[in-house]
Amino acid sequence: MDELFCGGSEVICELRRQIGRLADLPTTVLLLGETGTGKGVMARALHAAGARRLRPFVHVDCAGLPEALFESELLGHERGAFTGALAARVGRAEAAADGTLFLDEIGELTLQLQAKLLRLLQDRRFERVGGSSTRLLRARVVAATNLDLDAAVACGAFRRDLLYRLDVARITLPPLRERRHDVPELARALLARTAERLGLQVTACDAAFFARLAAHDWPGNVRELENVLERWLVGGAAGPAPLREAERIARVLDATGGNVARAARRLGLARSTLRGHIARLDLARRIARD
Repeated sequence: MDELFCGGSEVICELRRQIGRLADLPTTVLLLGETGTGKGVMARALHAAGARRLRPFVHVDCAGLPEALFESELLGHERGAFTGALAARVGRAEAAADGTLFLDEIGELTLQLQAKLLRLLQDRRFERVGGSSTRLLRARVVAATNLDLDAAVACGAFRRDLLYRLDVARITLPPLRERRHDVPELARALLARTAERLGLQVTACDAAFFARLAAHDWPGNVRELENVLERWLVGGAAGPAPLREAERIARVLDATGGNVARAARRLGLARSTLRGHIARLDLARRIARD
């Protein structure tokens, strides 16, 4: 199992139990959590824990797909379906076969694309763009987002009926600051994996080294911890020195003119999470006023 699940905290034990319960079910799973908490790792763990591990795992980055190409990428197209379609193409939904279709960053879809995805999930049937043959969606669907979809529904940015389709089994991945006791074990595992990948040796680390890591809030979560440890391994410093959180957030707020939405995107955080950090760190004066 991936390093994400290192540690003995209750939240991690519960994640392991959820993987065991859901691994072989066809149930759609919705993964929620801040950026860097390991939603993609969790999706792969669900896939690998059951019989689907022998089937395809197909990752769809919803935020990175141009709207004009969404249907073609997801459903596929036939030759001549549009200008430039010189050959038929299998879409992601079809390529996933009896495996897992992982819809990452689901909250970034426009309302128009949400409607198209809803039809696919409702009917479990589709046609390639430009085609007439009906095909079945056989894959298990796992979706993920760092957004608060309930709040997005309330403000009209996300379809309620689509949320109902996705939110069958909901798993919320905890931020690293809520599982501080896991940080030393997690850091050891990440150091070992990163050192092996880079062909480097890990020098001895004392208890104070890991205590410093556990004391940090890690707004970028596991992804930030992994990045800091790799920088330390490459740089050969006496110990990892995470950026001071208040200084880092203040710097990004200044660079974005105090725009919370833009700052949140740069930091890889949900707006609500960033606002919480701003309040806790007394940085409200950095926010632009209308």
